[in-house]
Amino acid sequence: MKANHIVTNQVPPLEGYDVANYPVLTEYLDRVGAGESLPDLHELGQMAGSAEWITVGDLAEEHPPVLETHDRYGNRIDLVRYDPSYHRLMDNAVSHGLAGRPWALDDPHAHLVRSAKFSVWTAVDAGHGCPISMTYAVIPALRHNPDLAARYEAGLTSLEYQPELTVPTAKRGLIAGMSMTEKQGGSDVRANTTTAVAQADGSYLITGHKWFTSAPNSDLLLVLAQTSDGGSADGVSCFFVPRILPDGSRNNIFLQRLKDKLGNHSNASSEVEYHDAVGWMVGEPGRGVRTIIEMVNMTRLDCATASAAVMRNGTTAAAHHAAYRSAFGAKLVDQPLMRNVLADLHVEAEAATLTALWLADLTDRALADERSAQLRRISLAVSKYFICKRAPMHAAEALECLGGNGYVEDSRMPRLFRESPLMSIWEGSGNVAALDTLRAIGREPQTLAVFFDELDAATGSDQAYDDAVAAVKNAFTDTDALEYRARHLVGQMATLLSASLLIRYGHPAVSDAYVHSRLDGSWGSVYGTLGAGVDTATLIARATPKL
Repeated sequence: MKANHIVTNQVPPLEGYDVANYPVLTEYLDRVGAGESLPDLHELGQMAGSAEWITVGDLAEEHPPVLETHDRYGNRIDLVRYDPSYHRLMDNAVSHGLAGRPWALDDPHAHLVRSAKFSVWTAVDAGHGCPISMTYAVIPALRHNPDLAARYEAGLTSLEYQPELTVPTAKRGLIAGMSMTEKQGGSDVRANTTTAVAQADGSYLITGHKWFTSAPNSDLLLVLAQTSDGGSADGVSCFFVPRILPDGSRNNIFLQRLKDKLGNHSNASSEVEYHDAVGWMVGEPGRGVRTIIEMVNMTRLDCATASAAVMRNGTTAAAHHAAYRSAFGAKLVDQPLMRNVLADLHVEAEAATLTALWLADLTDRALADERSAQLRRISLAVSKYFICKRAPMHAAEALECLGGNGYVEDSRMPRLFRESPLMSIWEGSGNVAALDTLRAIGREPQTLAVFFDELDAATGSDQAYDDAVAAVKNAFTDTDALEYRARHLVGQMATLLSASLLIRYGHPAVSDAYVHSRLDGSWGSVYGTLGAGVDTATLIARATPKL
């Protein structure tokens, strides 16, 4: 057919660029002495921005996993079948050290570098990041049982991905998951009814139903179950439960159905029945929540990192579109109100990214320093709440920058939007995260002191910041209805933490725009309401991808 029109004023695809070529990523790694990791980061960034790998991510999203409960002969197999694109994504993530590898390295920046890579790689597909994150996070919890850790840690920290289910100790690489929540309790895992009955050989038989178990094909799962042996340690305990038992037989783990989710389509989230499934206790009896929280804290770090990446990827797409698209006689990027929106989106994305990198850096330091561990405990709870809560509204605004084109699936912006609420829900919804901050302060009051020390380190440079720090300190002197005010208070803490980091370590244009909008009361609560005097040229330049 002869073309009857010429297509003009459409934006070229956002591909063929280095996702890692984002200033705050490279600046932070350089600043803390981890610059030797930059070549590997840029290699992964170029892959993430390539047409080839973007297509692989699209295929994994378009061909979600399928549950096969039985084989052709009627035998129960309980397997999830994935598109080959999913396995390519998993293999590349594992081989680049995004799973358990940091725990095997003698590198003072191992967790920071891994977090930066994880952040970059999520641009391709978010779904497979779930099992990658859980495999990364399982090791500190598993170490509560030294015998199990000695047997399985090598596979969890491997750079090899081996998806077929077989005896875990016979595999070159392992993937881990967690199976915690139940339909009657959700985040209230102490309401779980799954039971674990002790056996003479030291194992337990686990029976119950789990409402959410992501990546159920994982080689091993950490499962919460009630122990009731009549002792003082009765209660929720944590168990190591492999899909395949040491003798090669299948464990009694039955997949009931896969969840039909808003987003995260490439990742299988399932309901699971355990019928006398064999497991081994990890940690102390009756202290399962405390044991598995080691895993939860690491996945919460990834939640903050992934939410920051959603903001960064959305801003990048919006800035790219505005650089090419014209309306009302001028490029969008040259129009004042759009410049305000783009600059504001970038300020939020860069603040979130810097905070997530600092949290990962703090994870490295917390392994050897108690003060860093205390600071990480409270800062992670604060940031998980706020950064993850900000992602959906940010994604919506970035989508709107593309107009109607952003509402169409081809733009990938609807996918970004669908992913954006997940991190706020996963590992504790907004209320849980905010209340966890208050619980951390209640149990360890010194965590609040070290947090305020971190804020004080940036005082003296801006009156709006100093006044906001004084106000949040004063808020803690009023203990009335503290829980009722938790969201507001924790949000203030998170905003001040990002401001403190930007003042000390960030680009001056970003720091000034953040402090003089989020803290002085002039910001209009929606993006694109920055006041006059903001260096929009620098902010937009930092946001625009280099093709």
